[in-house]
Amino acid sequence: MSRRARAALLGANRALYGLARPLLFRMSAQAAHDRTLDILRWADRQRWLQPLLRAAGGLAFDPEAGPVEVGGVMFDSPLIVAAGLVKGDGFASEADALGAVRRGANIIPGWRSIPWLAGPVEFGSFTRWPRLGNPGVVVWRDPPTRSAQNRVGLRNPGAVAAAAFLAARARWLPRQFGVNVAASPGVDDPAQQAEEVSAALAAFVQRGVRPAWFTVNLSCPNVEDDPANRQTPDLARRVCGAAMAAAQSGAPVWVKVGPALGADQYRALMQVCAEVGVRAIIATNTLPAPAPGAPALTAGVSGGRLHAQAVEAAALLVQEKARQGYPVDVIGCGGVMDAPTYHNFARLGVRAVQYWTALIYRGPLVAALIAAEHGQMARLSASREEEAALDRVA
Repeated sequence: MSRRARAALLGANRALYGLARPLLFRMSAQAAHDRTLDILRWADRQRWLQPLLRAAGGLAFDPEAGPVEVGGVMFDSPLIVAAGLVKGDGFASEADALGAVRRGANIIPGWRSIPWLAGPVEFGSFTRWPRLGNPGVVVWRDPPTRSAQNRVGLRNPGAVAAAAFLAARARWLPRQFGVNVAASPGVDDPAQQAEEVSAALAAFVQRGVRPAWFTVNLSCPNVEDDPANRQTPDLARRVCGAAMAAAQSGAPVWVKVGPALGADQYRALMQVCAEVGVRAIIATNTLPAPAPGAPALTAGVSGGRLHAQAVEAAALLVQEKARQGYPVDVIGCGGVMDAPTYHNFARLGVRAVQYWTALIYRGPLVAALIAAEHGQMARLSASREEEAALDRVA
């Protein structure tokens, strides 16, 4: 597709979402979230949508940029949908979740349509056992800062049911997707946490589900656990070592960390990851903060209010990687909305980023928009450098 045709299609997307967004924002964030899940369930069933969605999603793959290798995976696009969107329904028990799978229910809405539209997607987080998540209103927006906040509470169908669901659809799974696993909130014993993460990851391996990568989620700020206390080097070594064993030398293992750690903690976590063979660290998960209207509860902040802290964490990890020569890549995550916020990670040497909140504020083709904007910014920068070089010669 020519650059002019891409620009025309992206311009049409900007105009259409510019009209649709005010209508969507008349709904509460919770209502819009629930409606989005309904739409994803519908879209997953419509195979006739596949060529249309793939054509739209293909706009994010800039042929001039070329593929990028990060975390042991070769990506066509450096923009990856973060875990938390395609994570599945909550259930009270594994029997209920497996019963829904046997009935043919779509327990992971978006499993087919989001990869068609966006390319690489990280599914999950999935815990060993199903979780209903937190009740009531669990999603909020903050438009002035282009932020969101959630306390979904790791709602998911459990790793065994999720693996059974995906295994039954193996022939239709996307070419590139990741699976994010986590220990159950409230589990304090390190040995049990390691056992749960290992069992969750093994559930996918044993059923023949082969993602391009696995991610171990060491941080979940939308539950009442203190994420800082769950990301110690000793715990990371135990949990990540168990995950590496469960992966059976198959897909590379990544780790996702929180944004509220100290510099020494990030350095120690980078060392542990290098020692056990983790291929990438995602910096970062959401930022724990009081939930709107309920200050006694914790909800994770994403988007604009997270961005500066996420970039700072990524910078610390990149510096430690370079200082020690660790073979662990850093993947940016937090407030990637446009070319400048993407560039804030890229200028550190970060080769891939994850996003989610940007979908709320800029629409379903946001990855294509960011890729186009960043390409334009790079070309403008190169042109200015060339002009400056000519001026120096003159």
